[in-house]
Amino acid sequence: MLRKVVKFMTSKETAYFAGGCFWCITPTFKEMDGVLDVVSGYSGGEEVNPTYADVKYQRTRHRETICIDFDPAKVTFENLLEVFLSSVDPFDPDGQFIDRGHSYTLAVYYCSQLQQQAAEAAVRALEAESGQHVYVSIEPFTAFYKAEEEHQDYYLKHPEEFRQELIDSGRIKA
Repeated sequence: MLRKVVKFMTSKETAYFAGGCFWCITPTFKEMDGVLDVVSGYSGGEEVNPTYADVKYQRTRHRETICIDFDPAKVTFENLLEVFLSSVDPFDPDGQFIDRGHSYTLAVYYCSQLQQQAAEAAVRALEAESGQHVYVSIEPFTAFYKAEEEHQDYYLKHPEEFRQELIDSGRIKA
């Protein structure tokens, strides 16, 4: 007897968020149900294949960015935006915590008009709720360059150093 094997393809969407230090925001998303993968990298600049040193020392216009592949049947782009905005300081125009400069400023790089509209609505809502200006740049996605392997899943590879980074940055209390 022949049996037909049916494979169900999970749909996948991608979100790109620049949230300051990519080490610091990766675990927030990596552990979410519906998130398929989180990759650290660089977006927003025009230079091809920037390095960590280039971005960190402001030699390009890239920002440290995470690429999130997710299953929209389990988690929505709006859910990811909510988590993103609650895990950063959206009222800081100059960086995040101790990380200063353009490469550590906030951005949503949208891949569709729906993502753009959702990001704009989330920023407007946060501004209305807080009465403050929100410094999140909303830009069309153009390119993403994967960061060097040592920067991928840093929190898993170097848990003690990662915890100290969170403390030193002011993201958590000791």
